[in-house]
Amino acid sequence: MPIRSIKSQVRTPLLLMAMVELAILFSSVYVAGVFVWGSILECAKLIGPIAPKAALVAIVGFISFVAMGLYQFHQRLYFREAVVRVLVGLTLACLALAILFDVFPSLLITRDIAFVAFGYALVLMLIVRLFFVHTVDENVFRRTTMVYGAGDRAASITDIRRRADRRGFKVVARVAALGDTVVGDQDVIRTNGQTITDIAVEKGADEIVIAMDDRRGNLPVRELLDARLAGIDVIDLLEFLERETGKIRVDLVSPGWLIFSPGFRRSQIKKFVKRALDVVVCGALLLVSWPVMLLVALAIKIEDGLSAPVLYKQYRVGQGNKSFNVLKFRSMREDAEQDGKAIWASENDSRVTRVGNFLRNSRLDELPQVFNVLAGQMSVVGPRPERPEFVCDLQENVPYYAERHVVKPGVTGWAQLKYSYGASEEDAVEKLQYDLYYIKNQSLILDIMIVLQTVEVVLWGKGAR
Repeated sequence: MPIRSIKSQVRTPLLLMAMVELAILFSSVYVAGVFVWGSILECAKLIGPIAPKAALVAIVGFISFVAMGLYQFHQRLYFREAVVRVLVGLTLACLALAILFDVFPSLLITRDIAFVAFGYALVLMLIVRLFFVHTVDENVFRRTTMVYGAGDRAASITDIRRRADRRGFKVVARVAALGDTVVGDQDVIRTNGQTITDIAVEKGADEIVIAMDDRRGNLPVRELLDARLAGIDVIDLLEFLERETGKIRVDLVSPGWLIFSPGFRRSQIKKFVKRALDVVVCGALLLVSWPVMLLVALAIKIEDGLSAPVLYKQYRVGQGNKSFNVLKFRSMREDAEQDGKAIWASENDSRVTRVGNFLRNSRLDELPQVFNVLAGQMSVVGPRPERPEFVCDLQENVPYYAERHVVKPGVTGWAQLKYSYGASEEDAVEKLQYDLYYIKNQSLILDIMIVLQTVEVVLWGKGAR
């Protein structure tokens, strides 16, 4: 995936922290070897070459931490929550390593070394996390941003409410542009003979965000070119918001921006790679989850009777607006929609059965969708498919809603990581903005990251309803 499309996720503090934590995980085997056996040489004689084992521990540990959401820049992370996630991440890494050691005995490290390495890594990583929590919201790592514009479009920056979404930048100046009606009570700078470059240099701005309400005939091309040549980045408002919030604002976007902005690339190679990922992930998931599926089917039968259906089929809109039957374990009563009218699921929905409530919270009700993926109707990652009744209304009322159907719907997706369960038109608009971001920036790396971080969604029950 192009570096451009991961800038909103891979930031300097996260990169530094990841490098430090990888070093901690790698060194943990060496430190444990010295602690248990007295020297590296003695340890190597007993367990074999240490470097490959240390590298394996570092890689598996890093993947576990990604799955726990520990490298999400826009996530609200308090230290006590980081402690829990580091503990769970290390535990998952130990379980994965135990399986690998059983399959490949030559990679085995002794229990004593594993125990010491676990404690060493835990203590040092909690220290790193404590430092991160106390410094990431400081100005050390933030880009200093000057906003050129003081009207309604510029207000979309100051209106960003989530502290985590403001973590990557600090507005040092708002400069009034021609044609703007000043919105808000924050200080606005008038040029008064100064050039945009002069103001940016004076305020120490790293970048200038163009957020004018009306560019026609008002865009100071010469001054912005001078700023760019002076080493100051010049960025469009929509690109800035995309980078900082991980979504595309449908209330600000125009067809022209969608046409000319980078992204939205499709190729036969990308399609092949995505399909290969779908088959590999779903094949592996089916291989390990079939006993769970049998237990789920048994639980549904025990609660609702032997004649009760286990699977629930429902028409959803897929790629190219083509409908298909999505498969799920039935989590609601059989008479949940007696009149045939589609109803949004609500919080504490009375139609959900006791077994269904567990299935929804654990996301086990989605497991049969592996068959939809293997049949080519869905992908592992993509926008969640909606019912035709809802899609019809949403396409009439929500700009660019139809564009989410240019790709296959997914079992999980970017919107599922970034937003809670959607059960209204307002929720659908918010999730659409994340879906458009995914469609614009889709790549193998982004797909793998979403698949890994879905583990966090399942374990913490995010958005389940």
